[in-house]
Amino acid sequence: MKKTQRYIEIMDTTLRDGEQTSGVSFSASEKLTIAQLLLTEVKVDRIEIASARVSEGEFQAVKKITDWARANGYIDKVEVLTFVDGDVSVKWMLEAGAEVMNLLTKGSLNHLTHQLKKKPAEHFADIASVIKLANKKGLQCNIYLEDWSNGMRNSKEYVLQYLDFLQHQPIKRVLLPDTLGVLIPSETFEYVSELVNRYPELHFDFHAHNDYDLSIANVLEAVKAGAHGLHLTVNGMGERAGNAPLASAIAVLNDFMPTVKTSVAEKSLYTVSKLVEAFSGFRISANKPVVGENVFTQTAGIHADGDKKNNLYYNDLMPERFGRQRKYALGKTSGKANIDNNLQQLGIQLSDEDLKKVTQRVIELGDRKEMVTQADLPYIISDILDSNSIEQKVQIKNYVLTHSKNLKPSVTLNISINGELFEEHAQGDGQYDAFVNALKKIYKLKKSELPVLVDYTVRIPPGGKSDALCETIITWLQNGKEFKTRGLDSDQTVAAIKATEKMLNII
Repeated sequence: MKKTQRYIEIMDTTLRDGEQTSGVSFSASEKLTIAQLLLTEVKVDRIEIASARVSEGEFQAVKKITDWARANGYIDKVEVLTFVDGDVSVKWMLEAGAEVMNLLTKGSLNHLTHQLKKKPAEHFADIASVIKLANKKGLQCNIYLEDWSNGMRNSKEYVLQYLDFLQHQPIKRVLLPDTLGVLIPSETFEYVSELVNRYPELHFDFHAHNDYDLSIANVLEAVKAGAHGLHLTVNGMGERAGNAPLASAIAVLNDFMPTVKTSVAEKSLYTVSKLVEAFSGFRISANKPVVGENVFTQTAGIHADGDKKNNLYYNDLMPERFGRQRKYALGKTSGKANIDNNLQQLGIQLSDEDLKKVTQRVIELGDRKEMVTQADLPYIISDILDSNSIEQKVQIKNYVLTHSKNLKPSVTLNISINGELFEEHAQGDGQYDAFVNALKKIYKLKKSELPVLVDYTVRIPPGGKSDALCETIITWLQNGKEFKTRGLDSDQTVAAIKATEKMLNII
């Protein structure tokens, strides 16, 4: 018989704590869009959307969200950070239409003594007064213990005294923040366990910060210790080093904590990540777990080969879980397996010989630090197959292209025609024009005429995401007939020269 899983509430605080990321400010419309996505698609249990009293803009944003939430049955899932300030925050909440307040109080004696300059009894009396008023006005109360982690380290008697008081108050949740991100995993487990066991009637949320890059480890330990809820942010946004990231936390809980469950839809995590990235301008690292651009990309050829042989390089973090797809990077470490996997995704099959040539071309581009993408492959294949079909009787051995201010571009060209070497210098209106002028001089010596250039097109792979290649397509006219040649290179002029070399061999 399967053991019943313990439910973990997920509260996303991207719109409140996450917005404290330096340089980030969401508009009211952006906040509403993110809130809607988090509740309807990602399916978090609750969202914390703002701090009370911050600004008129913040008030309008909260009003937009509460109006939508009330109309759609989510109003009890929308929370606002408030303060121990008599009736000021309560009035703000009522005007904004919010119904759940997260009251910020002091969770360490150090903060209480030096910031508020009050005794515990005074602070508790002020808190009780705000809770009583909030309840009278129909508001639900959760309580933040600011600097709780340092409180447990350095003034545990105060924390326990405070919780002894809170357990008799009409509140729903106690929120335990590692405000300065100082906890190590063993402390998290110890402190949360102690409180869960001592106060079995209280609901405890754990709120991690990432100053030592331990937020996810601390989240895991807090859940092991019996925490009932977690506070997370999209992309780990937040003050200083940020908060525990939503996507990573959900993946860890799903894969390593079979005794617990959440409501979060994994397939929507990447979507909300990209939306928040776009709205915030806060770019996430390419190697960020779960949502980073590179985390489902194999680079080494041996790994791609292993994936084809019983998924030797797979782990449980399958990209399909998050609505993503495994990719195989193209560069100097690419092997044939890497290229072949990309070609299969494009529906292209090549002979072993042609696959070797394509692989070699990709490696050459990687050595030049060019970024090759899957979209480049058809261009590379076309270039290689095109080259294979043409007998190389004409070879452009060398050239020097110059471009100077207030001087005409010039070219010095060295070319082999049927084994005979020619060298010429010419100027032109552009580098390619100078190249063609030098070529005309050589063919005049051979008493041959070149075809007429009637069209010249440059294109890059669709989407413009590659900096590796551009393709130059030149249309020629000879004896009343048109034909085209293509050249491929990272430099537009060089691509045109390659297209011209193909033309010379055709004629």
